[in-house]
Amino acid sequence: MGKEITAEKVFGRVLKEKRNKKGVTQEELAHECSLDRTYISLLERGLRQPTLKTILKLSKALDVKSWDMIRAVEKGMGSTSASS
Repeated sequence: MGKEITAEKVFGRVLKEKRNKKGVTQEELAHECSLDRTYISLLERGLRQPTLKTILKLSKALDVKSWDMIRAVEKGMGSTSASS
């Protein structure tokens, strides 16, 4: 059986994509959000699950709508969440 796609992993990919699109480093993003750079790294690797407050901070710093990030995660999850 293959590895399960988790919301954390998908969020990490979305976060990294949005960060790279804006052209900022993990360090710069962390500073902008008053978070630790290692926490940003953990999020991007899908090893931590962000709180709503963190998602709002990240989306503001990346100049994207928070719901846009959530929608991208839902899309990345595909139909797996529909069967839950």
